[in-house]
Amino acid sequence: MRDYFDFGEPPESEKPTSEEYAVAKWLKANVPTKKTKFLNHHVEYFTGTKAVDALLTSKWATGKNPAFTTRIEVTHYLHRMLLHKLFHRAKKVPVSEQELKGKSKKKESEKISKSGDEKDGEKSQASACEGKDTKDGKEKEKKKRKIRLEMHMEQVFLDTVDAYVWIYDPKPWYYWVCGILVVFGTITVCMFPLWPATVRIGVYYLSIAAAAFLVMIIGLTVLRVVVFCLVWILTLSRHHLWLLPNLTEDVGFFASFWPLYHYEYRGPGSDSDKASKNKKKRKKDKLSDDETEKTPLIDDKSTAEAQAEDVGSGDAKSSELDATSATTDKLSESESENSQRSSTDRDFEIVDHDEVEPVVGDKPL
Repeated sequence: MRDYFDFGEPPESEKPTSEEYAVAKWLKANVPTKKTKFLNHHVEYFTGTKAVDALLTSKWATGKNPAFTTRIEVTHYLHRMLLHKLFHRAKKVPVSEQELKGKSKKKESEKISKSGDEKDGEKSQASACEGKDTKDGKEKEKKKRKIRLEMHMEQVFLDTVDAYVWIYDPKPWYYWVCGILVVFGTITVCMFPLWPATVRIGVYYLSIAAAAFLVMIIGLTVLRVVVFCLVWILTLSRHHLWLLPNLTEDVGFFASFWPLYHYEYRGPGSDSDKASKNKKKRKKDKLSDDETEKTPLIDDKSTAEAQAEDVGSGDAKSSELDATSATTDKLSESESENSQRSSTDRDFEIVDHDEVEPVVGDKPL
C-alpha cells in the first residue's frame, strides 16, 4: 500500500497548526469511532478509509481554496497530523478462542448458580434455549470477530482499514468553568476571617448540621448490625432482618434510605433451604455417577483376576497329570524288570534237568 508514495523518515514532532486542530475537531465529530481498551486505558479509534472519505466531502476539499482534493493528498495531510501526535496507529489483534472460552465459562457458571432452583422441566427448556442462543452466538462470532488493539511499530497513515487511536482530546467548555469556580472557592475559603459575622455564624451552624448528619449515619449503621445480630441469634439464624439495607451500598443518596427494611426467612421450607438441598442432591448424583463409572472397572479387574486364577489352576492340574503319568511309566518299567525275575523273588529261573551240564566238584564234566 506504500508503493504510490514514500513518507521517508518521520521528522521531529512539531506543534499542530490551527487548521490541523480544526480538522481534528471536525473528524472527532463526524467520523464514526469505536471505544475499546488500549494498554488498560479506555480509548476511541477510527479507521483510515472512513477518515479519508469524510475529509473528501468536507469544506477543506470542496471550498474555494481546498487544502487537498485527492485521496493521496488527504493521506499525506493525515500523515502529517499523525506526526504532530494528534492520533497514532494501532494494530488490530484478533482475540483468541481460549480467552473467549474463559469468559463464556464464567458466564455459564453464573447462569448455572442462578438457575439451580428451577425445576427439571424448566431446566430442559432453558438448556434448549441456551443451545439455540449458542448457535446464534457462534454465527454472529463468525460474522464479527473480537479484536484488541496493540501499538503498531510503523507509525504511518495509510488509506486502509487500520485503526488509529485518538490522542487529541479537547476539553469541553464546562471543564474550564468548573476549574475557575474551584479556584475562586478556595480563595474565598482562605478569606474566612474577613467574612461578615452573620455569614460566619451561618457556616458554623451548617458545619454542626453536617457533623450531626455524619454521626447519625454512623449510628444507623451500628444499629442495623445490632438488630440483625439479635434477630439472628434469637431465631437460630432462621430470620434475617436488615434495617435500611442499601445504607452502605454503592447507590445514590436517596436510594440509600429506601427500602426501610428487608426481611428474609431462611428456615426449613424456604427457598434457600430448597436450594441447598438441590445442591446436595446434585453432589450425591455426581458421586453416584462417578461410582457407577468406577464399578465396571472393578468388575473387569475381578474377571481378569479370576481368569488368571483359572489359568494358574489349569497349569497346576496339567503339571499334576504329567507327574502322575511319569510315575506310572516308572512303575511299568519296574514291573517289566520284576517279571523277568522269578516268582519267588530270586535271581534265577527253573529249567529242566537235561538243560543243565553235570558238575563234579566245582568244575563241570
